[in-house]
Amino acid sequence: MARANDVSFSSRVNKIDRQHRKMSRGYVRLVERDGMLIPVPDRRSRRTFPYTGLMVTIVAFLTFKGFLLAYLGPITYTGRIEKLAEGGIGEQIGAWVMASDPIATWIAAQFAFLF
Repeated sequence: MARANDVSFSSRVNKIDRQHRKMSRGYVRLVERDGMLIPVPDRRSRRTFPYTGLMVTIVAFLTFKGFLLAYLGPITYTGRIEKLAEGGIGEQIGAWVMASDPIATWIAAQFAFLF
């Protein structure tokens, strides 16, 4: 009999712990004047657009373009972009994205000392 109570008690404690972990992701415990704990949704925990990840991706892509431009040289790079632009719609989009721009040219100038 005592062992059955231990199992029942342990399962209740585990259930309470799981509920607490779930509620701790976005809920704040609020203590009322009478000592009651009332979970209130945390308004700050909303998911927002990952601007940091987007910026890191853009900077990495521009750095890659600049590195390629510095490694291949502007004439070879332009020739490959023109060849890519002659392909299908996907290749044309790729050529438009990979086209040389002022930022990539500046980054290529920074990489020029490597080559």
